[in-house]
Formats: sequence, structure tokens, C-alpha cells
Amino acid sequence: MNRLEHPAYGLLRPVTETASVLLCDNPGLMTLDGTNTWVLTGPGSDEMVIVDPGPDGSGAADEHIERLAALGPIPLVLISHRHTDHTGGIDRIVELTGAVVRSVGSGFLRGMGGPLNDGEVIDAAGLQITVMATPGHTADSVSFLLDDAVLTADTILGRGTTVIDREDGDLGDYLESLRRLQGLGHRTVLPGHGPELGDIAAVSETYLAHREDRLEQVRAALRDLGEDAGSRDVVEHVYTDVDEKLWDAAESSVQAQLDYLRR
Repeated sequence: MNRLEHPAYGLLRPVTETASVLLCDNPGLMTLDGTNTWVLTGPGSDEMVIVDPGPDGSGAADEHIERLAALGPIPLVLISHRHTDHTGGIDRIVELTGAVVRSVGSGFLRGMGGPLNDGEVIDAAGLQITVMATPGHTADSVSFLLDDAVLTADTILGRGTTVIDREDGDLGDYLESLRRLQGLGHRTVLPGHGPELGDIAAVSETYLAHREDRLEQVRAALRDLGEDAGSRDVVEHVYTDVDEKLWDAAESSVQAQLDYLRR
């Protein structure tokens, strides 16, 4: 059998010795090919840990959750951050599996597991999974470390760059999170959207360089447009290399850049 490659809708695709991915069929401007639900299991274990069950509200999302539940015993679901394309399926997967759900914020907790804490080591499904706070995309964003990989959710994507959330994202936090991830060494990147990447240190370095380039472009735009220029003005001045369909999303990141520079 040929090795499955991204995207592979509806099929559990092994990526590392302990991590496989089930891609939800919810493609879009913000979700790329769809939401990656990660399925983690250690050698010899018949249990699985699910990271981000995906969305709800459609036939494809329901089928996605049902496929997950049919994989085997799922005692634990971990949530990377609050966005609905990662969290919408929580109650349905709990209904089907009885899993405990853990997250940073209390709104997604189910069962008695309690909230996730930075640096915590979770023993489950024959694995040790370390929680790493990586805020910036959202305030509650976390990554999950395995021996040979790191699940980065929307902090680092399989392609493109990350949008800083309008509500509670923060560029300063995000840059610090990228530096923390860069310090992890040579681990496989298992993102929330898009294909896996080979080396977290190299990818983080690329992301940091891109952010610095964008910040310099915004500084230049403010010199041209005036220091009081709004985020939309800056987007139209700077993001000429980006499809206009993405400008609304880019405006969120530009506002984060403006807030960062004006602080």
C-alpha cells in the first residue's frame, strides 16, 4: 500500500511512530485544506489521545467525529485553542466516547481532568505529552510536545502564516512563542492545518523572519501614510502580494502589528 499523503480526507494517515492525522473535510480560507485532528498512541497501547476533534454543524463534521470515535478507546481529548474549527465537535465526541476533555480555558472542560498548565506532563495512551503555552494566535493557544514531534495547532501552520486573532491575540506573545518553539531542536511539526513539516527550529526561524519583514513593511507604510494610519490603509499598502480575499484576515494581523509597534 502506498503511503498516504496530505490531504487525505476521511482516512487515518500515519505521520510519525506515535502520531496519525484525520483530516476533516472543512476546507476554507482560514482552515486551508481543513482541520487536522491528531490521534496519538504509544507503542503497545490500545488507547488514543485526540488533539482537537474539529468542527460541528455539518454532515462532513459529523462523519469526522464518528470516524474518530470508531478508532478505539479514547479516554482523553486535548484542545489546542478556542476556535470553533478545533472545538466544535467536543460534545459529540464526548457523547460517543465518554472522553475527558482538557483545555486552557474552562469553557471546554468536560469530565474531571481540569485545565491544562504550561509545562505539565500528561501520561496517557502509553505516551508522555508535555503541554507548552504558546499564546499569540489566541491567548489560550498551547502546543503539545512528543519525543520526536510538536503539535503546533494554529501557531505554526503547514503552509502560509498565522493570523493574530482580533479578540485576544498578541504579536509580542506570538513572537516569544515562536522563539520558545525554535528552541525545541529538530522535531517534526504537526500543525492544525496543512501538511506536516520537517523541522520546528527551521520553520520557527522562517516564521520569525517573515514577521520581522512584515513589521518593517508596516513601519515603512506608516512613514508613507502617516503614524495614525489605520489597519485597512496599511493592508492595502503592504499586502499587495496577498490575494484580496485574505485582506480581511490580514487586517487582523496588521492591527496586531500596529498595536505592537505603538506600544
